[in-house]
Parts: sequence; structure tokens; C-alpha cells
Amino acid sequence: MARAGLDKNPREVAEMFDGVAKGYDRTNSVMTLGFDRRWREWSRRVLDAKPGEKVLDLAAGTAVSTVEYAASGAWCVAADFSLGMLLGGAHRPVPKVAADALRLPFADNSFDAVTVSFGIRNFNDTETALREMARVVKPGGRLVVCEVSTPTFRPFRFVYMRYLLRILPVIARFVSSNPEAYSYLAESMRTWPDQRALGEIVARAGWEDVAWMNLTGGMVALHRATKPA
Repeated sequence: MARAGLDKNPREVAEMFDGVAKGYDRTNSVMTLGFDRRWREWSRRVLDAKPGEKVLDLAAGTAVSTVEYAASGAWCVAADFSLGMLLGGAHRPVPKVAADALRLPFADNSFDAVTVSFGIRNFNDTETALREMARVVKPGGRLVVCEVSTPTFRPFRFVYMRYLLRILPVIARFVSSNPEAYSYLAESMRTWPDQRALGEIVARAGWEDVAWMNLTGGMVALHRATKPA
């Protein structure tokens, strides 16, 4: 399986990420010109995990973000439905669980916070996944989502949508173990809801106090919310 379709069939998406697992972290840094580190840092700050808290890092891939959250003293688990990605991060010292975001293998009210970085747009039912995240988080617990979004400056938004997203698959030919997957990733970025639309989906899923912050001119946005107490 070279790439998934925009119907985001879970089996196809998992197989696609298995295919990009080799060199995935390096490819991300190249494709984002190193901005991925800055976005992870902002996610860590907004999550604000405390010692003793339990944090679920969903769609964690190779657990790069998970180890950064765990540095706070929180107990953090990396969950992903791509075994290839989890194996790619086997050397990172955090617990890892193979998990489907729509049917998480955790009890109700298990975590103080849940976070997803650049993975929520790959779920084939975003609202159901957000409801499932709310189920496993304690009342008053936190949600932090870092995801691609819509640039706020109109001229740049035009260039981004029309040209930059088309360049991604070309660059991937030189740095990725599965270049075809980046055609899907570019298409999923182009069709993903903007900041407000995603915020509305988060609210419909049962979260409250929904807010977002633009990063890098809106190319990426951080959404945060709280589970009703």
C-alpha cells in the first residue's frame, strides 16, 4: 500500500504510515524546514503536563512528542495504530500501545490530558475520535490538538494552497521511504477544516472552553479544550 485515499480507511492509513516509518522523523524536519521542533515545543507549553499526571499522546507515531511531554515528570503513553511507526520509536523510553482512536483500549476517566499532534486529520471520523478522547479523560481534563490549518494572510493562503502543497510530494521523492504517501498527506492538508470549523467539531464532541492559537501564520494551529467537570 503506497498511499491511503481521502476516505481514510483505517487499514490503508495504517499501512501507509508503516511504509513511511523508516526515516519519518528526518523527513518531517526536512519537509517543515525544522519548524516541527518549534510546533512540538508550543504543544508542550500549552499541554503544561505536571509531575504525576497521566497523559495520552494519541497518533504519537515514533513517540518524539511523547518523550518531550514525559520530561515534565508526567506519565505519558504513546498510542498509534501503525505498528511500523511504534517500532520506529522503539528506542524511546516511554510506554507504547497499538490503539485505534475510534475505540481506545483504555477505561473511562483514565487520563488527565490527551494530545494529538498532526494525526487527527488522518482519522476517518474526527468527531467520534474526539468523543472517544473525552471518554478516557477525567472530568476537568485537557485536550490539546496540534494540526495543519489555514494560513490567515490571504495572499500567502493562495500560494500555500495552490503551489506549496503541490511541491510536498516532489520533495518527498528525495527524502521519504514512501513518497506516494505525501500525495495523500498534501491532499488531506488541502481539504482539512480551518481553525473555526475544527473548533466547532471539538465543541460538538462534548468539549468546552474551546480555543485555538495560530502558529507560523496559521499554517498550523493549536486547539485546546476542557472536559466538562
